[in-house]
Amino acid sequence: MVDRSRIDAESRVPLDALLEAIPGGFNAIADIVQRREVVAGLQEAVAAAVPPNDRVTREDRRITGPDGAPDTRVRIYRPKGAQGSLPGIFYIHGGGMVLGSIEGEDAAASLLCERVGAVVVSCAYRLAPENPYPAQVDDCYAGLTWMARHAEELDFDINRLAIYGASAGGALCLAMAMMARDRGYPTVSYMMPIFPMLDDRNVTPSSHEITDVGIWDREGNIQAWAWYLGGKKADAYAAGTRATDLSGLPPAYIGVGELDLFRDEDIEFATRLMQAGVPTELHVYPGHYHASEVFAPDAELSQRLWNGRVDALRRALH
Repeated sequence: MVDRSRIDAESRVPLDALLEAIPGGFNAIADIVQRREVVAGLQEAVAAAVPPNDRVTREDRRITGPDGAPDTRVRIYRPKGAQGSLPGIFYIHGGGMVLGSIEGEDAAASLLCERVGAVVVSCAYRLAPENPYPAQVDDCYAGLTWMARHAEELDFDINRLAIYGASAGGALCLAMAMMARDRGYPTVSYMMPIFPMLDDRNVTPSSHEITDVGIWDREGNIQAWAWYLGGKKADAYAAGTRATDLSGLPPAYIGVGELDLFRDEDIEFATRLMQAGVPTELHVYPGHYHASEVFAPDAELSQRLWNGRVDALRRALH
């Protein structure tokens, strides 16, 4: 059980409001379809309160999906008035493999596009439990390779390609980096897995500690992993902690909250990356619960989180 006084005061306000409206938080909604509807409704309400970023352009496309699978949808962002070839960021939304959408993270993708000065391609993927692993990995790899093969058309520098994702998106970010390394394409120059979902075993101290925060607690994480794996045994692409070889991966930036269930698995993974010779920047933020910057975007803590990510991406890609 978490002492709620440890939660950043500004970030705790919307969390308390959420728990008052939905006792137990999102994971207390047993039906996954209903849970998605509630999450989507909240995201729409947040988006309505923030004017769309008119400093970037957006274009939606459908691209060829993995063999035997439906087409995949991507949204392409470009800073208005940008001159010359820009770096590229392949963006993967979060949601524990069971929730989330391109639309739900439009503001974050737009922010990175504008502030980093990059072409951003945000990729949709099939969700569990209807589509268990490896559907998510296959869809994202189809999106990543499409982006790389269309670098000239999208007008970004293929030699400056980064992957970004938070939570489930962070897990898929690492999966893409490993898959690109193992398959020899494309070359990824930087990766930014934010509070990534990496360990299906749920054995770390933080996975036992975070049981009642109200955002991605232990019970919901166990359920999500069961839905995601669908009875399969996790491999390295499904759960990053299962990887035995982390050498040859691109430089990394990992950020996680002190009060995030994923804290310990992410710290351990960052340590393993460094031990494998991968340049790795690790940030652990006191008072930060899972995705608090989404729920409290105006909090000073949230601003520090975003500023750190933008600064790291700019240093890596420019």
